[in-house]
Amino acid sequence: MTLAPWIAAPAALFLWWFSTGAILWVVRRSAGGRSRAALWSLPALFAGLAGFWVSLANGDTMAVYLGFISALLIWGWIELAFLCGMITGPNAYPCPTDAPFWERFIRAWGTIAYHEMLLVLITIALAAISWNQPNTAGAWCFGILFAARISAKLNLFFGVPKFNTEFLPDHLSHLPSHFRIARMNWVFPISVSLLSIAVALFMAQAGHAATDPQKTAKILLASLTALALLEHWLLVLPLPDAKLWRWMLPDPKPLAMNTEREGRHGI
Repeated sequence: MTLAPWIAAPAALFLWWFSTGAILWVVRRSAGGRSRAALWSLPALFAGLAGFWVSLANGDTMAVYLGFISALLIWGWIELAFLCGMITGPNAYPCPTDAPFWERFIRAWGTIAYHEMLLVLITIALAAISWNQPNTAGAWCFGILFAARISAKLNLFFGVPKFNTEFLPDHLSHLPSHFRIARMNWVFPISVSLLSIAVALFMAQAGHAATDPQKTAKILLASLTALALLEHWLLVLPLPDAKLWRWMLPDPKPLAMNTEREGRHGI
């Protein structure tokens, strides 16, 4: 075994940090021309789709990285389109503070409906295309991102002690009104338990992998899942996670307030 598989963990950490920062940077710089920013970034989506397709038939280490990075490019463009307001949902209004549970759920779904349906379709499509292929790292990467997003959104809906809205664009300022501040919700223990089990399983598979490419793929997936687990814990721990990206953004003035105060509903 070479050292190459163990470079996968810091590589996944860097790609997660850099891709998140790049999306926030583009959104912050594109104020007033958001649609153009999403359209100009379409080559990144096409590169991701092409790289994903090319990576499927090859099971070597470079193909594993290509599939992983390609999935991040596809995911990143969809998130950029969401933050730019191109692919969101039919509801663009704040949720009344006295709305009952089911009304709040319907309103919350309406704010992200088109985006979530697109993610479902792409997740299914990538999984179907990757079926029985030598390299499935890209499909697994996208699936982990999708599952973690659904879990995080459910936790925000049912209530967490804090959530960071500092980087949320003005045109999406209605979103936090659908979140809840709460000490704990019943989804959170399930979320962190499942993510922890997934990390352990991926690491166990990495330890028993017969080849470097297989080990690399499992470490990449374990690292990505561990980062998703960390993001869940940041919903309850009073840590200044926004500082990871604030320094690299062109405008230091926050677009929205960081909501951490107990008992506050939305912004």
